[in-house]
Amino acid sequence: MTILYLHGLESKLSDEKKAVLQDHGNVIAPDMDYYKNSSVFELLLELHKEHQFDVVMGSSMGGFMSYYFANKMKVPALLFNPALPHRPVHQDIPNLELEDTSPFLQFALGGKDDVIEANNTLKWLAENRNDATNFQLAIHSEMTHRIPKSIFEIEVLEFFRKLQLI
Repeated sequence: MTILYLHGLESKLSDEKKAVLQDHGNVIAPDMDYYKNSSVFELLLELHKEHQFDVVMGSSMGGFMSYYFANKMKVPALLFNPALPHRPVHQDIPNLELEDTSPFLQFALGGKDDVIEANNTLKWLAENRNDATNFQLAIHSEMTHRIPKSIFEIEVLEFFRKLQLI
């Protein structure tokens, strides 16, 4: 299995979290500069041609990009505090058509996230979700914008367990 992981705006995938993902497959975690390159989505499409990603995961701005990539490429996604309701940088993303839908989206939101508040994400999802997409959502009441390794592990394990059922 080939896993695409997209980091947040000013972060990178830590070695300990990468090790969690490597238990499930080959991890591709490109270093993206969302500030300087508004065409990250095009880069992801090029990477997909090379690696044929089976799943995509991302956090914050990487979660935003993962959401659109997963739907456009019709692959499952695990999204940590995705920057769907608002983001501080512009990215050129495609419009999603009705047929552009991921088979499964899993959202992990922080109840104490003051960067991307869970309630704003819930409202965005209520207004924008595709009825054809299966999704699971967890709000971790004590989680902030940063994802602790323990929650990361729980969500990753649950994600891959769910994929076996789909």
